[in-house]
Amino acid sequence: MNIYFAPMEGITGYIYRNAHNAYFHSIDKYFSPFIAGKHNQNLKSKEMKDILPENNQGLMLVPQILTNQAKDFIQTSKIIEQLGYGEINLNLGCPSGTVVSKNMGSGFLSKKEELDAFLEEIFSASITKISVKTRIGKEQPEEFYELIEIFNKYPMEELIIHPRVQKDFYKNIPNRKVFRDAMSLSKNHVCYNGNLFTATDYNEFITDFPGIDSIMVGRGLLANPGLIGNIELNAKLDKALLKEFHDRILEDYQKILFGDRNVLFKMKEIWFYMIRVFTNHEKYHKKIKKSEKLCDYERAVTNLFLEQEIDDEQNIFF
Repeated sequence: MNIYFAPMEGITGYIYRNAHNAYFHSIDKYFSPFIAGKHNQNLKSKEMKDILPENNQGLMLVPQILTNQAKDFIQTSKIIEQLGYGEINLNLGCPSGTVVSKNMGSGFLSKKEELDAFLEEIFSASITKISVKTRIGKEQPEEFYELIEIFNKYPMEELIIHPRVQKDFYKNIPNRKVFRDAMSLSKNHVCYNGNLFTATDYNEFITDFPGIDSIMVGRGLLANPGLIGNIELNAKLDKALLKEFHDRILEDYQKILFGDRNVLFKMKEIWFYMIRVFTNHEKYHKKIKKSEKLCDYERAVTNLFLEQEIDDEQNIFF
């Protein structure tokens, strides 16, 4: 099974990726948080720093671009290709209202003629291999059957499908009926993404879809960074290892960010997911969220690790 780490804006940048790869090293591909496509402009310094090869050594990274303008995608692809990347991912999945209102991400899926013309132009330019991460529509699942006809025109590296529509955001159950149809209808290699939070979820999924050979996991890995070891080796997440992983991220953020507030903002975003792997975590999470100084934060985290245990099957839900 090929296993990919889904991008999460604000969390899965190079600091997080490097720590995860160092301590859990079980991911075939990491995908970067999206880069905004630009025409005749360089990348923002933050975007460039995130994908610089020297900041991503020892792992396979696929940069992701968000745009609905072919010229912007092509220009940005040229910059990324010059850094040595052979694959770029197109974001057709982001459900954020600010993104969708600009007809980008999953909002682009409702503009089928424009989407088709966009894909024609970027695949004709052929700067790198192109994979696509998509939802199954904007409003209704039935939209996917028109979309797959468009997707089938183009030689994608793979088609990563999150079987929800945009208006679902991350609610409701992924539509596996549409995904099953996608497996038979797609001329491109298909990868599944959506609601794989535990080893039980994974095992139930592969029982239903024995032909799948690639999955993308996001929130499940953010909650339990050792999830793949649990899946592949039945290995319970080690609390001491998780603490080392946490400490590495905290230390690395302190090296690049100024002031407690900026560091704490980053760490609190991670804890929104990772707290769920602990027993009886509610009061500790409150203390983490209320922390305004690193000393208070570190005390709350230390107490959590000392006083609670890992429960990597029971508490992973969203």
